[in-house]
Amino acid sequence: MAVNSPIPVAADLKPVAGIRLGHAEAGIRKANRKDVLVMELAPTATVAGVFTTNRFCAAPVQVAKAHLESLHMASGPIRALVVNTGNANAGTGDAGLAAANKTCAALAELLGCEASQILPFSTGVILEQLPVDRLVAGLPQAIANLQEDNWFL
Repeated sequence: MAVNSPIPVAADLKPVAGIRLGHAEAGIRKANRKDVLVMELAPTATVAGVFTTNRFCAAPVQVAKAHLESLHMASGPIRALVVNTGNANAGTGDAGLAAANKTCAALAELLGCEASQILPFSTGVILEQLPVDRLVAGLPQAIANLQEDNWFL
């Protein structure tokens, strides 16, 4: 949450047409925390990205950029975003790229789309390997509670 921002009031958060959100407690860093978010987008949604220009980009940034750059070759538009907290999957090398790609593939399978139609995002501790198996295990729970009005996690 931004510094000095008031805590949002759940009733003030309104659904956005074409977006459903679902969350899960996957135990990425700590137990009993909502640490996985899936944002399912309507097939008609348009997505763009703004990314760091730093030469050091975390694995999810590299994968998201590649997926956006390949949109014209993909089998369809971006269908979902997957966000995890607790681990930034940054500075993790080839294993981090594999984890980001595995996350996209797992969510794509659950949603019936291509992995290139998923954008991964991670925030948290850097230089530690993402516990991708825990993240993937939490995806069905996040899918199960997809709702338009699930903005107040």
